Amino acid sequence: MRAKRNKNAGCGTKDFEALLAEVRGCRICRDCPDGKPLAHEPRPVFQISKQARLGVFGQAPGLRAHEAGKPFSDPSGVRLRDWMGISEQDFYDIEKTAILPMGFCFPGYNDKGGDLPPRRECARTWRSRILDELPNLELALLVGSYAQNWHLGRKSIEGRARTLTATVADWRNVLGEDRQPRFLPLPHPSWRNNAWISSNRWFEDELLPVLKERVAQLLGET
Repeated sequence: MRAKRNKNAGCGTKDFEALLAEVRGCRICRDCPDGKPLAHEPRPVFQISKQARLGVFGQAPGLRAHEAGKPFSDPSGVRLRDWMGISEQDFYDIEKTAILPMGFCFPGYNDKGGDLPPRRECARTWRSRILDELPNLELALLVGSYAQNWHLGRKSIEGRARTLTATVADWRNVLGEDRQPRFLPLPHPSWRNNAWISSNRWFEDELLPVLKERVAQLLGET
């Protein structure tokens, strides 16, 4: 779990732009890896500004996002925007929405054709530094277990290991915790989670209306 945020941190626009330039040029997973190096050239994919009030904290860009250099530029992005009730224009408006994955580069595929986990080097190196420079974030969507484990911890209050289902089912308590930004856990919008969504009808019936309402409030549409 990341360190406690320093609300007084911030080095001004010039230093913030310098930080983002560092991230864009990052090659740590290729040149100084924790384990096997990234199998292809790094291409960090993210969307960040100091003005954004809404955050999307996912796992890592997929192959399409890697090739396009644009986050969530695939069917999972279409579904996520539908869940949020947000237009593509507002989703990709850098002053409205920060898209900050746990790993900035496409990690490659495993033997079964699924995406590998986000590179561990990435969050350790950059995440706290960047979050300390985003003072206006009010709501961050924790999309998938990697973001949830980092920001919420791996154990529940009762000391049991968190599962994605238990974490998302506890969304009211997570959202109600007094912190900045507030968090709302979501499953990944991949088609691989179709069965999960069908088995957990409360997600669409109870959580998504609140998500849409909160997003509309942040975008000034209500």
